[in-house]
Amino acid sequence: MTDNTTLTAAQPQPGLPRIGSPAPPFEAVTTHGVLKLEDFKGGWLVLFSHPADFTPVCTTEFIAFAEIHPKLREMNVELLGLSIDSVYSHIAWALNVEEKMGTKITFPIIADLNKEVATLYGMIMPGESKTETSRAVFVIDDKQVIRAIIYYPLSTGRNMDEILRLIQALQTADKHGVATPANWRPGDKVIMPPPKTQEAAEERKKDKSAECKDWYFCKKSVK
Repeated sequence: MTDNTTLTAAQPQPGLPRIGSPAPPFEAVTTHGVLKLEDFKGGWLVLFSHPADFTPVCTTEFIAFAEIHPKLREMNVELLGLSIDSVYSHIAWALNVEEKMGTKITFPIIADLNKEVATLYGMIMPGESKTETSRAVFVIDDKQVIRAIIYYPLSTGRNMDEILRLIQALQTADKHGVATPANWRPGDKVIMPPPKTQEAAEERKKDKSAECKDWYFCKKSVK
């Protein structure tokens, strides 16, 4: 077995991964050595795929991911990229981005030549390309559960602000037992869960921290 292919991965499960399901385990060769999914347990992970190395849109994305990497680490989140390219291609591309663009790629990239990890995670869209991975994003929490999935077409680069906002919203919801409204940003009010009984609805009216439009629609501030 050569050192530029994915070593092992769990057998594909029926259907694609779903939000709320365990992230499919894998072990793969990366630009930082052999890594397993479980190596990231205890922290959050953004696993994302890109179509190919040495392509313009992907280059802009990798620069953008590298720029938000320090902020993600402050949030206990790591990055892990993937494409169906060799580890040598990944290394050469990362060095090229640093030399030509002035940005160091600080996160590992999976070399998924045999498409095992890409298949596990449903990263290949045959209608778009049978030979390239799509622009998929999987947000995996510290218990290795898939919390969010985003797909972008090959022609559209990803929005890093939205990826940051999404993780901030998920972590806020977990910490405070709340939900977040449309266009929520850190510091904005959050949505309180609707009362499940008439008694709870009546108690909600007495909650001084709640800003209610109606018994089922209340917001509050969190820190």
